Amino acid sequence: MKIIETGIKDLFVIESQVFGDSRGYFSESWNKEIFRKNGIDFTPVQQNESSSCYGVIRGLHYQLNPFSQAKLVKVVLGEVLDVAVDLRKDSPTFGKHYSIILSSKNKKQFFIPKGFAHGFSVLSENAIFSYLCDNFYNPDLERGIKYNDEFLDINWQIPENEEIVSDKDKNNAIFLDAEKNF
Repeated sequence: MKIIETGIKDLFVIESQVFGDSRGYFSESWNKEIFRKNGIDFTPVQQNESSSCYGVIRGLHYQLNPFSQAKLVKVVLGEVLDVAVDLRKDSPTFGKHYSIILSSKNKKQFFIPKGFAHGFSVLSENAIFSYLCDNFYNPDLERGIKYNDEFLDINWQIPENEEIVSDKDKNNAIFLDAEKNF
């Protein structure tokens, strides 16, 4: 398992070794000891999975403290553009985002620490997206930032006329007004 720095503190790309043959493949997705040796304190308590079609944009989502969540995300089927936005007020990269293509072919994973908003857009016909979380879902502390916020200027790689976004995500706060306690 290879842990790759992104240039944003505590945000990592994870590349697992994949062993394949005529039967298929095997790879290790998460190893607490390898994470710990690389300075990543992450113990999942919940696993989520979503299925979406091309053009879906989900996000940008996060939970306030004390229910903030670190996430380890990957694509089981298809391809997505995955995005994390730094919401940590004292961070030199506050308000910056990092995006990466995750797919069932490249088998990359993305570790998103607490204090980040997270979202993704589906670039393939369909995608199944999986994420491990280190804290439980708390609807009272769930927050969101508008996916097309001008300050963040995220290129979701979906033509505007093909975007599929929930009403809830369309009505999220803009970055500058969003509640943040990190």
